[in-house]
Amino acid sequence: MQIYTGDGKGKTTAALGLALRAAGKGLNVFIAQFMKGQDYGELHSVKNIPQITIHQFGKATFVHVDQATEEDVRMAQEGLEASRQALDSGKYDIVILDEIFMALYFQLITEKDLLKFISEKPENVELILTGRKAPQKFIALADLVTEMKEVKHYYQKGVKARAGIES
Repeated sequence: MQIYTGDGKGKTTAALGLALRAAGKGLNVFIAQFMKGQDYGELHSVKNIPQITIHQFGKATFVHVDQATEEDVRMAQEGLEASRQALDSGKYDIVILDEIFMALYFQLITEKDLLKFISEKPENVELILTGRKAPQKFIALADLVTEMKEVKHYYQKGVKARAGIES
C-alpha cells in the first residue's frame, strides 16, 4: 500500500504517473476519484488507454468544510463500493483511491469503512491512497508514504488553475 499525502501539489499527479507506468507494462489500473466531478485533463488522456479505468465520485463543485451534503456522502459511498468491486474483481493489478483522505476528513466515509477496505485487499493488488491529511493510523499501515510539501505556490499570487497544468 502506498500513500501520497501532504499540503503540496502533486499527489494525484504521482498516482496518475504510476498508473501510466503500470499500463505501459500491461497492468490494469482502476482509479476512483473522490470529491471530484470536474473536467480534469486526465479523464481525456486515459480514455485512450485500455488498461486504465477512471471514475469520478463527486460533484462539479467543491465541497467546503461543514457543508458536505447527503449527496456528497452518497457519492463517496458509491466510490468506495465501486472500488471494492474493482478490488474483488481480479481484473485490476492496481487500485487508486484519489483524494480518499479528504473524503475521510470531510466525513463522507468512515475510518472504519476505509480500514475494512484496506484489510480486504488481495495480496496481489497494489493499493494507492492519496489526499491531504492522511491520518497517522493509515501511514503506519502503508508500505510507502510520500509527503508533498508546499514550499512555494503561484496560487498565492492569484494564479488560477490552468487547463492541462492543474485541471
